[in-house]
Amino acid sequence: MIEPTVLVVTQPFDVTADYVVAELRQRGVPVFRCDPGDFPRCLTLAARLGEGWSGSLRLPDREVSLGEIGCGWYRRPTAFAFPDELSGQERRWAAMEARLGLGGVLAAVPRWLNHPCDIVRAEYKPVQLQTARAVGLTVPDTLLTNDADEARRFAKEHGRVVYKPLSATGVSEEGHYRLVYTNRLTADDITDTVSVTAHLFQAWVDKAYEVRLTVVDDELFAVRIDTASSAAAVDWRTDYDNLRYTVVDVPEAVRHRVLGLLEVLFLRFAALDVIVTPDGEWVFLEVNPNGQWAWLQDATGLPIAAAIADALTRGAAHD
Repeated sequence: MIEPTVLVVTQPFDVTADYVVAELRQRGVPVFRCDPGDFPRCLTLAARLGEGWSGSLRLPDREVSLGEIGCGWYRRPTAFAFPDELSGQERRWAAMEARLGLGGVLAAVPRWLNHPCDIVRAEYKPVQLQTARAVGLTVPDTLLTNDADEARRFAKEHGRVVYKPLSATGVSEEGHYRLVYTNRLTADDITDTVSVTAHLFQAWVDKAYEVRLTVVDDELFAVRIDTASSAAAVDWRTDYDNLRYTVVDVPEAVRHRVLGLLEVLFLRFAALDVIVTPDGEWVFLEVNPNGQWAWLQDATGLPIAAAIADALTRGAAHD
């Protein structure tokens, strides 16, 4: 029996992926790690269609047969890179061809944690919020709009609201990169610039604390996050130095609904952000199908990397 290879698709400097790669190698599991951003300069694809796709992915120092891949882990790859002499239009065409070619062959790999197409769908906040409510999770009242008057009406209705970006992508200007965090607002703070693009507003939810809930198949790893920082009380990502972490249990009803959410979204892995109110109610904020967790393993000792390694190697070996 041949031990299947785990395909890890991510950028070179992905510390979170390093944890799992180290765990897999300690177990003697073959790993092929590559970044699509190296295509076509360093990463070469050769695939022929028979009963399925056969061929290889090849880097200058190693390669993997497509038939040897048992499971893929799609983390955080970089964008394709093309020769400088290509025009802008040529770059766009080449990127589309690469996405549909290399990306298409990767999408045909039968097992993923998570499948790239399912990651894309689950990242749509309107989809995840609607699905969370449908499976019985409590979700704050939410408005998605580019109409400033609608946003002001929503804020007046609820008194206290927050603005949340729809993506995790930050803004790069003049060599500086900054993230857009959750911000607390009143109706008076909302300007007509809302009309520029889609904006997501939610009713403010009083919190006793927050929970970062990492799910790997049917294993749930819940970490309570406490802070005395006023900034982190709105968005804990703004002040990591003033956070405290405690492992907590997940109420059975919440566990059942969370697993139902992931089942509907076709996710085997996810990181969820949850508010726990002073009354003990768990309120769903969002699900990240590719969320970070390594710092929580360091802080609490939770065996998340081992659980991911288990998920990536679950299944029969090749004949």
